[in-house]
Amino acid sequence: MPSNRAPALRPGDSVIAPRLICCKRCDGGGANSHDMPETAVIELRADRVANLFDPFDPFPIPSRDLSGTAEAFIADWARELPRDAPLNILIHLADAEECERGAPLVSEAIKRHFEQRADRLRGDLHELFRTGRFALAIGVAVLGVCLFVGQVAREMLGEGPVADFFAEGLIIIGWVANWRPLEIFLYDWWPIAQKRRLYLRLAGAPVELRPVR
Repeated sequence: MPSNRAPALRPGDSVIAPRLICCKRCDGGGANSHDMPETAVIELRADRVANLFDPFDPFPIPSRDLSGTAEAFIADWARELPRDAPLNILIHLADAEECERGAPLVSEAIKRHFEQRADRLRGDLHELFRTGRFALAIGVAVLGVCLFVGQVAREMLGEGPVADFFAEGLIIIGWVANWRPLEIFLYDWWPIAQKRRLYLRLAGAPVELRPVR
């Protein structure tokens, strides 16, 4: 987890490995704060606006993707915050001029970045469910064949341990064939859905730039 103490900014920090710090705080609403959700503020610190973005992305801001470091810091802290709390993103920059000049572009870039991440996860969910339906069709077919063959084995071999061994073994094989689709529909989809909801929350979070004091 990132430290809550911001390191001193140094000139010439690498764009490829930006020096960022992220912390969180909840700003209460006064005496009646229990009547409304608190606002959770995620704070980052960087030398320059460029340090927040992927240096290998050729597109200009706001079309450029966030760097992996910036995205991981923001997303990791957002996971620690209450799910019903509105999110704000506060970025401290060493260059005061960039705060005024880059605020609209950075806000749009962060919104677009997390919207694109959420769209990709929606596509992943659709692909996962498509795979699950295909696997389920195969699993049900295999189970049906196994039950049929097991019944035939009992009729051919008669009652006895050998017939029971083959019949029960085929039933086990049939259920094992359904393990993957059951795993998809019961467990695999919800972590992706949770991550998508997190990215949508971050896409809707207001972004503010402030100079480092």
